[in-house]
Amino acid sequence: MPRRKTSLKSNRVSKRKHSRNLKIKVQLKKTVKKFQELLSAKNITEAKIFMLKVFSQLDKAAKKNIIPTGTANRRKSRLNRHLNKSH
Repeated sequence: MPRRKTSLKSNRVSKRKHSRNLKIKVQLKKTVKKFQELLSAKNITEAKIFMLKVFSQLDKAAKKNIIPTGTANRRKSRLNRHLNKSH
């Protein structure tokens, strides 16, 4: 257990940031999963509309440094590829 005030504060801050980041990651996973379910159900029109929401969440997570920018771009590319294949 840290003794210094700065160490105690940094522990509190890191816990706060961890919980916030985890919340965003879980929400992102849920939206990606819902998008994939729409693709598997052959709801192409709904999937195209929902894709914008998924892309927005990926971009926001990358902007807040929760996931790397390259990871967000790769995921967007792969999801877009799956959408185009399902036509």
